[in-house]
Amino acid sequence: MDESSLPFLREVILFLALTGILIPLLQRFRLSQVLGFLVTGAVFGPFGLGLFVDTSPWLRHVTFPRLEGARGLADFGVVFLLFLVGLELSAERLWAMRRWVFGAGSAQVLVSALCIGLLAFGFGNTWQSAVVLGLVLSLSSTAIVVQLLTERRELASGVGRASFSVLLLQDLAVVPLLVLIGILGQAQDGNFLWLIVVALLKGAAAIGVIVLLGRGVLRPLFHRVSVTRQPETFMAMTLLSVLGIAALTWLAGLSMALGAFLAGLLLAETEYRHEIQVTIEPFKGLLMGMFFMTVGMGVDVRTLLNDPVWIPLSVLGLFAVKSLVMIPLFRRFGLTWGQAVESGVLLGQGGEFAFIVVGIAVMQQVLPHDTGQFVMLVVGFSMLVTPAAARIGRELGQWVDRNLSPPVVVETPHVPELNGHIVIAGFGRVGQLLGQLLDAQNIPYLALEHDAKTANEAYRRGLPVFSGDASRPDLLRQVRVDQARAVVITMDHYSAALNAVGSIRRDYPEVRIFARARDEKHAQLLIRAGANEVIPETLESSLQLAAFVLDEIGMPEEASAELIQREREKRIVSFREE
Repeated sequence: MDESSLPFLREVILFLALTGILIPLLQRFRLSQVLGFLVTGAVFGPFGLGLFVDTSPWLRHVTFPRLEGARGLADFGVVFLLFLVGLELSAERLWAMRRWVFGAGSAQVLVSALCIGLLAFGFGNTWQSAVVLGLVLSLSSTAIVVQLLTERRELASGVGRASFSVLLLQDLAVVPLLVLIGILGQAQDGNFLWLIVVALLKGAAAIGVIVLLGRGVLRPLFHRVSVTRQPETFMAMTLLSVLGIAALTWLAGLSMALGAFLAGLLLAETEYRHEIQVTIEPFKGLLMGMFFMTVGMGVDVRTLLNDPVWIPLSVLGLFAVKSLVMIPLFRRFGLTWGQAVESGVLLGQGGEFAFIVVGIAVMQQVLPHDTGQFVMLVVGFSMLVTPAAARIGRELGQWVDRNLSPPVVVETPHVPELNGHIVIAGFGRVGQLLGQLLDAQNIPYLALEHDAKTANEAYRRGLPVFSGDASRPDLLRQVRVDQARAVVITMDHYSAALNAVGSIRRDYPEVRIFARARDEKHAQLLIRAGANEVIPETLESSLQLAAFVLDEIGMPEEASAELIQREREKRIVSFREE
């Protein structure tokens, strides 16, 4: 079988080999998955080991000397990413997030584009090039940021929600940006505004038709397929929906990524969204890995030798400008200064759509070729350093909240002298049950709940529940954790519980911390973070089920209780020692 019969077969096999063998090895050195793919692409790409193919022909079998096949697969990675973004949202959730998406997101894009565009114009670019550069570089990398937040289990945190909302607006902004480039490439002085109006009307009409047809067709099709109970047909229908609607938007002159996002939004309103997520997740992971790897392949480290000043300065300048725009903006929309700093740095890089948009702008002669190549290098390097920048931003944000943020005024709860009370972090089902038990024993408590709606409802019922993040040092001081008998962490969110335990243990080394964990792995992490006692939910449910079984088969109650307690202690000791 020659390569012409299966084009890019060698590249696909090499990618799968690197993903299955090399990436797990890199993760053993605590290297994030995103950075692992980026570094792997840079090393095995045409500007890494691929440079030595002519002198060492054997390297041709273990490198990517060309990018065409990899880039084709990488484009599908972006398509599936935006499909999953849409699937997570639904129209109702998008409307619920409208303040952040359309408020903070729009302001970030417009202000960042204005600042970057003015800088580009000041460096001698035409006004058309400056407009494109400002808008392109105002966008951040949805692929990298979402992956980093997912790895850190922070998508549901304040930083995660704010970043995700802004990224969503940026993804939506790609469509009018592509339309604008097409207009700039063909417009004359007299018909510029008219072309904009016509293009926007065509785009809106195409999206409206797709949404109406999708709502009337997708649910009945998925219902018919789900009745057959055949996973392969369900997978085929899922892939058909994603790629079919993406193809329709492409035929309408819009981006395939927008079509995939619309497909996700439409399917999010059906009862099949969770099954679809499980079906598509492996494809998304592999294709996103290919995307990150191709970004790394496009980074030519030699350019740093040829231009060792302007490229690093441009990368730093891009992070600086976007961060300085976003920090006060995020603060204005309700984040703490520390969270605003972390979010601003996290979104400071260029985005994956820059490679598509800049390429089109160069083809349509809106951007000079040299300028386009320089911008692509800057975006590529900015994406390459994002994992390290995100860690720096996180540390800097935590330092700002600990040392520079003004104390938050929290209404003092009615707990006698705020001394000897119990602090409950999280007032969901577990926190509420604990509060009821403490009330029954006349033990004073105070609860902090991150969800403002839940906190407000409880407070109106006269309960000592207040809205706030239990990992914030200023809030912990306000509720006098130093005088509490104990702190109980009942939060369901994985990383939120870890952050709260770490923050409390750092500032209050003597306080007793009891925590609820999802499973034994989570329990190990909470113990390492400083919790005194941790109860994994999966362990307790398993032990209770075992106790019922032992009772049913006739084991004496005392013997059963002793056996269950012995097993509980053994398990708890085991994950403490690991």
